[in-house]
Amino acid sequence: MSNAGSELDTSRAKVAEAVAPETDPEQAAAGSQAGERVERHESGSERLDAHGDESPPEAAAADEQSADKPADGASADGQSDGGQSDGAALSVAADSSRPDLSDPDTLCAAVESVLFISDAPVTVTALAAGLHRPEPEIEAALSSLAKALDERGSGIELREIGDGVRLYSRPELAGWIESFLMDGQRVRLTQAALETLAVIAYRQPITRARISAIRGVNVDGVVRTLITRGLITEVGADPDTGGGLYRTTELFLEKMGLRSLDELPSLAPLLPELSGLESDELSG
Repeated sequence: MSNAGSELDTSRAKVAEAVAPETDPEQAAAGSQAGERVERHESGSERLDAHGDESPPEAAAADEQSADKPADGASADGQSDGGQSDGAALSVAADSSRPDLSDPDTLCAAVESVLFISDAPVTVTALAAGLHRPEPEIEAALSSLAKALDERGSGIELREIGDGVRLYSRPELAGWIESFLMDGQRVRLTQAALETLAVIAYRQPITRARISAIRGVNVDGVVRTLITRGLITEVGADPDTGGGLYRTTELFLEKMGLRSLDELPSLAPLLPELSGLESDELSG
């Protein structure tokens, strides 16, 4: 029985050799190598990756490190070295536009400039925060500024107002300042304003409605202008109509060169003869 089986196996081997196609030597060698690799994998001596290629542990570790490492020209937080350089350049440019205030004279000048443009008292704390200097240095700069203004006889002085400080004009120069401001407001009155002022001067106290009736036009705007100029003022209300009564002021007498209203020129020479007026004009 065993001899018959051996003969059968031998016959099958001969038939397989006869019908099998010729195998290329290179393919045969590749197949042999693949077989050896499969055998080594099965034996557990080496591992294969998902595509059947070998991946040694050293190579895998290197790949992981390269994945974590940032690209060339970029920092670990994702910003490029070029971006950091640009930010540093902008910072340097901004600092160059502002003088260093570590010098006491420069700090004093900066404090004076800030106070000059401020329209309200400024505290030492606010100056220290705005100029990025300690409060003791700000206090020393304020003392130096006040002393310098006094020594050179400046027209302005440094005053403490509440919790802050502010620059003011000197009180002894107030008269000249007032004169300058008043001269700057000298503007000729319009013909309408002069006519309204004349009516008030000769008929005072008089209501606005009565002035409008005499002139024949609305005088609200003109009256407001004369009040603003200080030439007339409201002195009460008419008992019959409740309208405001207006009269001229001391400034009016000063501007006209009069000591009192009695010195106003008479209107009689300027009035037409009664015989030349119609009866309806006289009744009105």
